[in-house]
Amino acid sequence: MKSNYKPLGKYIQPVHERNTELLDLPLMGLSVSKVFFPTIANLVGTDMKTYKIVYRKQFTYIADTSRRGDKIAIALNERFDKILVSQAYTPFEVKDNKELDPEYLMMWFKRPEFDRYARFKSHGSARELFSWDDLCETLIPVPHPDKQKEIVKEYNTIVNRIALNNQLIKKLEETAQAIYNQWFVDFEFPNENGKPYKSNGGEMVESELGEIPKGWEVTNIKDFCSEMKSGGTPSRDDSEYWNSNDIPWLKTGEVCNKVLVESEEYISFKGCKNSSAKILPINTVLIAMYGEGKTKGQSGYLRFEATTNQACCAMVCENEKQSTLLYYFLRINQSQIANLANGGAQPNLSKELIENIKILKPSVDLINKHPFLNFINHCELLERENIKLSKMQNLLLSKLATIEN
Repeated sequence: MKSNYKPLGKYIQPVHERNTELLDLPLMGLSVSKVFFPTIANLVGTDMKTYKIVYRKQFTYIADTSRRGDKIAIALNERFDKILVSQAYTPFEVKDNKELDPEYLMMWFKRPEFDRYARFKSHGSARELFSWDDLCETLIPVPHPDKQKEIVKEYNTIVNRIALNNQLIKKLEETAQAIYNQWFVDFEFPNENGKPYKSNGGEMVESELGEIPKGWEVTNIKDFCSEMKSGGTPSRDDSEYWNSNDIPWLKTGEVCNKVLVESEEYISFKGCKNSSAKILPINTVLIAMYGEGKTKGQSGYLRFEATTNQACCAMVCENEKQSTLLYYFLRINQSQIANLANGGAQPNLSKELIENIKILKPSVDLINKHPFLNFINHCELLERENIKLSKMQNLLLSKLATIEN
């Protein structure tokens, strides 16, 4: 054990302040992603005096680890002056910030090694608990305060860059959708004189979807695409199907309204051959046919060759201009498409339902003029940069264990 490893109990203490004055404060839950989030609990008839107050730079954790997989829910309040948390949570604080920086400590809590340690130390019969005493017995490296601040600054530089990239991606997506609505919903795309088409007398004709510009047609997604496919999952019982990084394999949870540049899992060539999984080309558009929460109806734009599970419908178009137009059509109409789902307790979409969705097919000239490919390219660059930054972030967390005074 390195000389600068110290028991955490030397530096932290519990916080017991209750909301006895019934202050109107943000009520927060706590996730295994180690962040606070606005609670959705039903508070009717709840005695809010029993809830606990957590100040800025104070921590909260949930001792019960039995229903949270391999992670422990713990977070640092960095956004609010004061928040409320459940009486079942355990708030605590650093005794002296000049000895142990709270942000440095939170970096230690984010390490996967800490999660594994907390689960290993958890004990109990009905529920497994990582108790306050267990937390206090945790050994962590405590370098000089200046070194702690240096590490935190380096880490925050990476975190802030990822956040900035995500903001840029969000802005790009919002702008692309605004252009889609202007051009393909309001029909105010630039005419031959560069002026908005419909409001400057552009000729309109009747269709089954209402008035549309002359030269456009109503078709369905099946005819708009050159090919449509669904995926498959190789048997998990055969390790040879999953023991190599031959082919990326996407789950519906990864198809989350974004440009896709990597997958969480891979399958082998043998696994692909012995299942209904199919290798999809770059620029394939994906839609999640079913899944938990808001997954159903979400879409993704593929920027690498990959396979998917059977809950994804893949749409291959003739060119990038058509595929990017289809992607933003799906993004704009996500809620309406999700409402088409049918079935029993958990309604699902199907490949047949998606094939028959009506879509406008503009003139070839306008398809070639739309700017959506530029947005996809820019989002791809930012997504790939975030992957590199996340690897740097994880590397920095792993290096905490080797820090010496």
